[in-house]
Amino acid sequence: MSTHPRRALHNPPPDPHPRAPAFPPPPGAWDCHIHLFGPAREFPFEEHSPYFSDDALPEDYLRMQQVLGLKRAVVVSAGGYGTSYRHLQSVLARFGEHFRGVVLARDDFTAEEAARLHRLGVRGARMFAGPPENEWSHLPRINPRVASLIHEYGWHVQYHSLEKGWIVNVVDELLALPNRIVIDHTGMFDPRLGIDQPAFRAILRLLETGRVWVKLCGPMRCSDENFPYASLTPFARMLARHAPERLVWGSDWPHVQMNGRQMPNDGDLLDLLAEWVPDEATRERILVQNPLELYD
Repeated sequence: MSTHPRRALHNPPPDPHPRAPAFPPPPGAWDCHIHLFGPAREFPFEEHSPYFSDDALPEDYLRMQQVLGLKRAVVVSAGGYGTSYRHLQSVLARFGEHFRGVVLARDDFTAEEAARLHRLGVRGARMFAGPPENEWSHLPRINPRVASLIHEYGWHVQYHSLEKGWIVNVVDELLALPNRIVIDHTGMFDPRLGIDQPAFRAILRLLETGRVWVKLCGPMRCSDENFPYASLTPFARMLARHAPERLVWGSDWPHVQMNGRQMPNDGDLLDLLAEWVPDEATRERILVQNPLELYD
């Protein structure tokens, strides 16, 4: 691992003993946000990545998936690989019956690349926004040209704020894109600022457009608390009331950048959805019907 800068942290592994959820998911349920890594000898981390990790292989995830009772998953090309999609391409070529993909597209991404990746199962491109100086400043920003190109294939733009609350600065920029927009990690707002904070109100307004979605995933990215991230519960419940037809759920396995924090158990994270969304029919919509619309 000598190629990594000194500041790169080694991520702790996920909980190796996932619990079967007390509220089993319905048949055909999706996990719409995971990352995979390795084998490291073949897929080293990008030199600017602020973290590196042990291998988290498709086979490892699929064993965990069976315990949780899930059927399909969406592999989001990891920031640790930068804009290289070589790893994602390899995963989808070998395990395409299990996974769909979201790519980190370079600024010079081409239609030929999009066509090839679409055949493998990619259905979206992840774009970022945040302060100019950030540990992830090398990752792709919101790019209208790339968004227009991938729109031709029916792909969505998966948007992630690099700083909590940054979404208030990009509402117009996102809505100017022709794509469906999927907001990452429950919106990346600060739950300590309350329901009426500008960032959360911006997310609700975006949902009202009818072409913006939210991923109920990564509560530990919004909240500095440990599980069950209680301050996030009223926000998740409001999102479920506001637009249940445009929410999906993700585990965020294997939970990168949790150094110095309590590692959640993935069975507990799935059960947390039942606390956020007590209505069984709505949970089925979030776990089964909505992902089918987004990920084909």
